[in-house]
Amino acid sequence: MNQEIYQKNFNHLSGYDGINLPTETVDGKRYYVTPNGNKYPSVTSVTGILNKVWIQKWRKSVGEEKANKISRQAASRGTRYHQLQEDYVNNMLTQEMIDKALPLDLMMFNQTKETTNRLGDIYMLEKSMYSDELQMAGRVDCIAKFDDKLSVIDFKTSTKRKTPSKIKNYFMQESAYAKMFEEHYNEKIEQIVTIVAVEETGQAQLFVEQAENWFEELRVLRDHYRAEYDM
Repeated sequence: MNQEIYQKNFNHLSGYDGINLPTETVDGKRYYVTPNGNKYPSVTSVTGILNKVWIQKWRKSVGEEKANKISRQAASRGTRYHQLQEDYVNNMLTQEMIDKALPLDLMMFNQTKETTNRLGDIYMLEKSMYSDELQMAGRVDCIAKFDDKLSVIDFKTSTKRKTPSKIKNYFMQESAYAKMFEEHYNEKIEQIVTIVAVEETGQAQLFVEQAENWFEELRVLRDHYRAEYDM
Protein backbone atom coordinates (compact mmCIF):
# COMPACT_ATOMS: atom_id res chain seq x y z
CA MET A 1 0.00 0.00 0.00
CA ASN A 2 1.37 3.41 -0.95
CA GLN A 3 1.91 5.93 1.79
CA GLU A 4 -0.37 8.95 1.65
CA ILE A 5 1.39 12.24 2.13
CA TYR A 6 0.64 14.59 5.01
CA GLN A 7 2.22 17.97 4.32
CA LYS A 8 2.57 20.44 7.16
CA ASN A 9 2.47 24.01 5.89
CA PHE A 10 5.75 25.61 6.96
CA ASN A 11 5.96 29.40 7.09
CA HIS A 12 9.03 30.79 5.28
CA LEU A 13 10.27 34.23 6.28
CA SER A 14 11.64 36.72 3.75
CA GLY A 15 14.88 38.65 4.06
CA TYR A 16 17.11 35.68 4.93
CA ASP A 17 18.50 34.72 1.55
CA GLY A 18 22.04 33.80 2.49
CA ILE A 19 24.87 34.78 0.14
CA ASN A 20 25.57 33.30 -3.28
CA LEU A 21 29.20 32.24 -3.00
CA PRO A 22 31.14 30.78 -5.94
CA THR A 23 33.34 27.79 -5.09
CA GLU A 24 36.78 26.59 -6.12
CA THR A 25 38.34 23.19 -5.54
CA VAL A 26 42.02 23.07 -4.58
CA ASP A 27 43.70 19.71 -3.91
CA GLY A 28 40.31 18.09 -3.43
CA LYS A 29 39.16 20.68 -0.89
CA ARG A 30 36.27 23.05 -1.49
CA TYR A 31 36.81 26.76 -0.97
CA TYR A 32 34.18 29.48 -1.06
CA VAL A 33 35.03 32.87 -2.53
CA THR A 34 33.54 35.73 -0.50
CA PRO A 35 32.39 39.08 -1.96
CA ASN A 36 35.73 40.55 -0.81
CA GLY A 37 37.68 37.89 -2.72
CA ASN A 38 38.73 35.88 0.32
CA LYS A 39 38.92 32.10 -0.12
CA TYR A 40 37.54 30.29 2.90
CA PRO A 41 37.49 26.51 3.41
CA SER A 42 34.16 24.77 3.81
CA VAL A 43 32.97 23.99 7.31
CA THR A 44 32.92 20.28 6.49
CA SER A 45 36.54 20.37 5.30
CA VAL A 46 37.65 21.94 8.57
CA THR A 47 35.62 19.70 10.87
CA GLY A 48 36.62 16.68 8.79
CA ILE A 49 40.05 16.90 10.40
CA LEU A 50 38.46 15.56 13.58
CA ASN A 51 37.75 12.14 12.05
CA LYS A 52 40.64 12.01 9.59
CA VAL A 53 42.78 9.49 11.51
CA TRP A 54 39.79 7.28 12.38
CA ILE A 55 38.64 7.19 8.75
CA GLN A 56 42.11 6.25 7.55
CA LYS A 57 42.24 3.37 10.04
CA TRP A 58 38.73 2.23 9.09
CA ARG A 59 39.52 2.24 5.38
CA LYS A 60 42.64 0.20 6.01
CA SER A 61 40.77 -2.33 8.17
CA VAL A 62 37.92 -3.00 5.69
CA GLY A 63 39.87 -2.48 2.49
CA GLU A 64 39.64 0.30 -0.07
CA GLU A 65 37.06 -1.40 -2.30
CA LYS A 66 34.60 -2.09 0.53
CA ALA A 67 35.25 1.32 2.10
CA ASN A 68 34.48 3.05 -1.20
CA LYS A 69 31.27 1.04 -1.62
CA ILE A 70 30.06 1.82 1.91
CA SER A 71 30.93 5.50 1.51
CA ARG A 72 29.08 5.75 -1.81
CA GLN A 73 25.99 4.05 -0.37
CA ALA A 74 25.97 6.32 2.69
CA ALA A 75 26.43 9.45 0.57
CA SER A 76 23.63 8.40 -1.80
CA ARG A 77 21.30 7.59 1.09
CA GLY A 78 22.02 10.96 2.69
CA THR A 79 21.40 12.84 -0.56
CA ARG A 80 18.05 11.16 -1.16
CA TYR A 81 16.93 11.69 2.44
CA HIS A 82 17.97 15.34 2.36
CA GLN A 83 15.98 15.88 -0.82
CA LEU A 84 12.83 14.50 0.80
CA GLN A 85 13.39 16.70 3.86
CA GLU A 86 14.09 19.78 1.76
CA ASP A 87 10.99 19.26 -0.38
CA TYR A 88 8.88 18.66 2.74
CA VAL A 89 10.06 21.78 4.57
CA ASN A 90 9.70 23.76 1.32
CA ASN A 91 6.03 22.65 1.16
CA MET A 92 6.80 20.99 -2.17
CA LEU A 93 6.65 17.26 -1.39
CA THR A 94 4.09 15.59 -3.66
CA GLN A 95 2.37 12.22 -3.65
CA GLU A 96 4.30 11.33 -6.80
CA MET A 97 7.61 11.95 -5.01
CA ILE A 98 6.51 9.75 -2.12
CA ASP A 99 5.43 6.97 -4.48
CA LYS A 100 8.78 7.04 -6.28
CA ALA A 101 10.90 7.07 -3.11
CA LEU A 102 12.81 3.95 -2.09
CA PRO A 103 11.44 2.07 0.96
CA LEU A 104 14.62 2.82 2.92
CA ASP A 105 14.35 6.53 2.19
CA LEU A 106 10.69 6.62 3.22
CA MET A 107 11.46 4.75 6.43
CA MET A 108 14.17 7.25 7.36
CA PHE A 109 12.04 10.22 6.35
CA ASN A 110 9.05 8.97 8.35
CA GLN A 111 11.03 8.36 11.53
CA THR A 112 12.19 11.99 11.66
CA LYS A 113 8.93 13.54 10.46
CA GLU A 114 7.45 14.05 13.93
CA THR A 115 10.61 15.87 15.01
CA THR A 116 10.72 17.89 11.79
CA ASN A 117 7.15 19.00 12.47
CA ARG A 118 8.43 20.80 15.58
CA LEU A 119 9.93 23.40 13.26
CA GLY A 120 8.21 26.77 13.27
CA ASP A 121 9.13 29.76 11.10
CA ILE A 122 11.76 28.87 8.50
CA TYR A 123 14.52 31.46 8.12
CA MET A 124 16.84 29.57 5.78
CA LEU A 125 16.90 26.28 3.92
CA GLU A 126 20.02 25.13 2.07
CA LYS A 127 21.67 28.56 1.97
CA SER A 128 25.33 29.58 1.83
CA MET A 129 26.98 31.85 4.38
CA TYR A 130 30.47 32.73 5.59
CA SER A 131 32.23 34.10 8.64
CA ASP A 132 35.12 36.55 8.47
CA GLU A 133 35.81 35.88 12.14
CA LEU A 134 36.15 32.12 11.65
CA GLN A 135 37.38 32.41 8.05
CA MET A 136 35.07 29.58 7.01
CA ALA A 137 32.04 29.22 4.77
CA GLY A 138 29.41 26.62 4.05
CA ARG A 139 25.86 25.68 3.22
CA VAL A 140 23.49 25.28 6.16
CA ASP A 141 20.70 22.69 6.10
CA CYS A 142 18.16 24.81 7.94
CA ILE A 143 17.78 27.77 10.26
CA ALA A 144 14.36 27.90 11.86
CA LYS A 145 12.44 28.10 15.09
CA PHE A 146 12.54 24.71 16.81
CA ASP A 147 10.29 24.48 19.85
CA ASP A 148 10.03 28.29 19.52
CA LYS A 149 13.81 28.80 19.77
CA LEU A 150 15.89 30.13 16.87
CA SER A 151 18.05 27.18 15.89
CA VAL A 152 20.55 25.82 13.43
CA ILE A 153 19.10 22.47 12.35
CA ASP A 154 21.08 19.70 10.69
CA PHE A 155 19.48 16.63 9.15
CA LYS A 156 21.70 13.54 9.26
CA THR A 157 21.47 9.86 8.35
CA SER A 158 23.33 7.02 10.01
CA THR A 159 23.51 3.25 9.79
CA LYS A 160 23.86 2.91 13.57
CA ARG A 161 22.82 4.99 16.57
CA LYS A 162 25.07 7.90 17.46
CA THR A 163 26.44 9.07 20.79
CA PRO A 164 27.34 12.72 21.46
CA SER A 165 31.04 11.88 21.75
CA LYS A 166 31.01 10.47 18.21
CA ILE A 167 29.42 13.49 16.54
CA LYS A 168 31.40 16.42 17.88
CA ASN A 169 32.07 17.38 14.26
CA TYR A 170 28.32 17.81 13.74
CA PHE A 171 28.06 20.16 16.71
CA MET A 172 31.04 22.18 15.50
CA GLN A 173 29.59 22.44 11.99
CA GLU A 174 26.32 23.74 13.36
CA SER A 175 28.14 26.16 15.67
CA ALA A 176 30.00 27.57 12.68
CA TYR A 177 26.68 28.21 10.91
CA ALA A 178 25.37 29.86 14.07
CA LYS A 179 28.33 32.25 14.05
CA MET A 180 27.83 33.01 10.35
CA PHE A 181 24.15 33.77 10.82
CA GLU A 182 24.82 36.02 13.80
CA GLU A 183 27.53 37.93 11.89
CA HIS A 184 25.30 38.61 8.89
CA TYR A 185 21.90 39.11 10.51
CA ASN A 186 22.79 40.21 14.05
CA GLU A 187 20.35 37.69 15.52
CA LYS A 188 21.31 35.25 18.25
CA ILE A 189 21.02 31.52 17.59
CA GLU A 190 19.58 30.00 20.76
CA GLN A 191 20.48 26.36 20.12
CA ILE A 192 21.86 23.89 17.60
CA VAL A 193 19.74 20.86 16.73
CA THR A 194 20.86 17.59 15.14
CA ILE A 195 18.16 15.25 13.82
CA VAL A 196 19.48 11.80 12.91
CA ALA A 197 17.57 9.16 10.92
CA VAL A 198 18.94 5.73 11.91
CA GLU A 199 18.77 2.86 9.44
CA GLU A 200 19.33 -0.09 11.80
CA THR A 201 16.85 0.81 14.54
CA GLY A 202 14.26 2.79 12.59
CA GLN A 203 14.15 5.27 15.49
CA ALA A 204 15.27 8.86 15.09
CA GLN A 205 17.68 10.58 17.45
CA LEU A 206 17.63 14.20 18.55
CA PHE A 207 20.56 16.15 19.98
CA VAL A 208 20.22 19.73 21.24
CA GLU A 209 23.33 21.73 22.15
CA GLN A 210 24.49 25.30 22.73
CA ALA A 211 26.68 26.70 19.97
CA GLU A 212 28.95 28.65 22.30
CA ASN A 213 30.04 25.40 23.96
CA TRP A 214 31.78 24.38 20.73
CA PHE A 215 33.40 27.60 19.53
CA GLU A 216 36.74 27.00 21.27
CA GLU A 217 37.22 23.51 19.81
CA LEU A 218 36.08 24.79 16.42
CA ARG A 219 38.72 27.52 16.45
CA VAL A 220 41.40 24.97 17.37
CA LEU A 221 40.38 22.86 14.36
CA ARG A 222 40.47 25.95 12.15
CA ASP A 223 44.03 26.65 13.29
CA HIS A 224 45.01 23.04 12.54
CA TYR A 225 43.52 23.32 9.06
CA ARG A 226 45.37 26.58 8.41
CA ALA A 227 48.66 25.04 9.54
CA GLU A 228 48.18 21.93 7.37
CA TYR A 229 46.85 23.52 4.17
CA ASP A 230 48.06 27.12 4.47
CA MET A 231 44.51 28.37 3.84
